[in-house]
Amino acid sequence: MKSVIIATKNKGKAKEFERLFSKYGMEVKTLIDFPDVPDIEETGETFEENAIIKAEAIAKLANSIVVADDSGLAIDALGGRPGVYSARYAGAEKNDEDNIDKVLSEMEAVNEEERTARFYCALAVAGPDFETITVNGTCEGMILNERRGSEGFGYDPIFYVPSEGKTMAEMSPKRKNELSHRAAAMKNLEPYIEKLSLM
Repeated sequence: MKSVIIATKNKGKAKEFERLFSKYGMEVKTLIDFPDVPDIEETGETFEENAIIKAEAIAKLANSIVVADDSGLAIDALGGRPGVYSARYAGAEKNDEDNIDKVLSEMEAVNEEERTARFYCALAVAGPDFETITVNGTCEGMILNERRGSEGFGYDPIFYVPSEGKTMAEMSPKRKNELSHRAAAMKNLEPYIEKLSLM
């Protein structure tokens, strides 16, 4: 059975990928299965660059097919920020509440119709015997001026999806996963998985 390593220690994220790859008879492992793999420093300026850096470094170390993702929030009125700095926007210690506070204060004077934003996910697939593949997915929304909802994590409480009439933090995990930027990116990855499973 062909195996694929998902470059994450996040069990929830791994489960999403597991569902996708199992259809093609591929076994999914995560970085939890490879405790000796060091943390890869993400020095890219775009989500794609970071995903590629991570996927290629781990593929080389493990001599295996590796899927890595990099994702975050891009707000139009802030010129695409927080972007690749989404997780550590308010400081190196990666605090969700501080990150939200920083965004809310920067967005204070922005009109409602100019508060457009998207969650963005880039996926890179690297392996020993093929050229790295990248795909992406987005989820469009608006930034509210206050938190709503208690589900999810990160910027979910201020990210409002007009088609649902809810923030990401007000949706069930199931619904959020159907709409998410990662779900969209994984859908775009699917045509390539078939080829990988036959390689």
